[in-house]
Amino acid sequence: MTAEGYGPTPSGGEAEVILVVDDDADIVRFVRVNLKLQGFGVVTAVDAVEALAAIEERRPDLALIDLSMPGMDGIELTRLLRADPMTSALPIIMLTARATVADKVLGLTAGADDYLVKPFDTLELIARVRSTLRRNREFREVSPLTGLPGNNRILREITDRVHSGADYAVCYFDIDRFKSVNDAYGFARGDEFIAALARSLHRAVAEAGLPPAFLGHVGGDDFVLVLAPHQVRPTTTRAVTLFEAAADELYDPVDAQRGYLEMVDRRNQSYRVNLVTLSIGVALSTSRPFADPREVIAAASEMKTVAKRQPGSYVAVDKRSDVGSDSGAYPTVPAQRLAAAVEPAPVEQQTDV
Repeated sequence: MTAEGYGPTPSGGEAEVILVVDDDADIVRFVRVNLKLQGFGVVTAVDAVEALAAIEERRPDLALIDLSMPGMDGIELTRLLRADPMTSALPIIMLTARATVADKVLGLTAGADDYLVKPFDTLELIARVRSTLRRNREFREVSPLTGLPGNNRILREITDRVHSGADYAVCYFDIDRFKSVNDAYGFARGDEFIAALARSLHRAVAEAGLPPAFLGHVGGDDFVLVLAPHQVRPTTTRAVTLFEAAADELYDPVDAQRGYLEMVDRRNQSYRVNLVTLSIGVALSTSRPFADPREVIAAASEMKTVAKRQPGSYVAVDKRSDVGSDSGAYPTVPAQRLAAAVEPAPVEQQTDV
């Protein structure tokens, strides 16, 4: 077992590590040289035993595994890795000299993500490695509940908008009194409320038209929407209308009819909790320039806190132009009612800070 190319890349990030498992020294040499030239770290093994030891010592980001090896072959090794919770998500590209459809299907059925037929050229090798790593990163970043991109992808999207020079808005959505729903009905029902918000936002974004908006799931009941400033009002209005209508269907009928939850505290005292609404904080690049994506997120988060102080579904828009202004309590203009499309009418209010 050999290892080369560890450490930071020229750009400052940690090099992704590729495990190459093949008993053909020429193939290993070819793959190792070309991967290193592309900035990857490389670990090599001649059989399954060495491969398992290498994985235990240094968790690779991807494995290139030869189909035909002495002892345990590539199919068996792949099945073993897929059965282990610690390696079940490891991206695997099968290397094979057999180009028949049956052999390819065998490798993919065993759990390989892709395959390379020998002999392969450098461009194909690098392209398949990069595409498999990219798909794996995107898969890891997707919320399993909503199917939406997670924190890393959200940060990249906002970073791209900050550097693009075009006007943009970042909306931070949060479900008010979501904990009460979880406490009253359990987390499974709570997940249904989160999924309902995801669907409502997706539909509102689809109806917003061009330019295309970006929707991400931070986690729990928090979502981020990145779009053009002129799309904020119609999109948030539509999202609130859709979500509150969907939420009404998720409550027990008696709770939906009376308009509140009947809860019991630790002292066995009953109290009422209003039905869920949305708090939305908005940061606008048209109000002040943001140099760092974290500043945008912080501003939208502050506005979400402002929105939570208001009754009902509420949108708080940050229009401060003075970056050095106090970040505590902000004066607000009178709330503006926006038209609602369902009965009982969900009222969205908007305040500019």
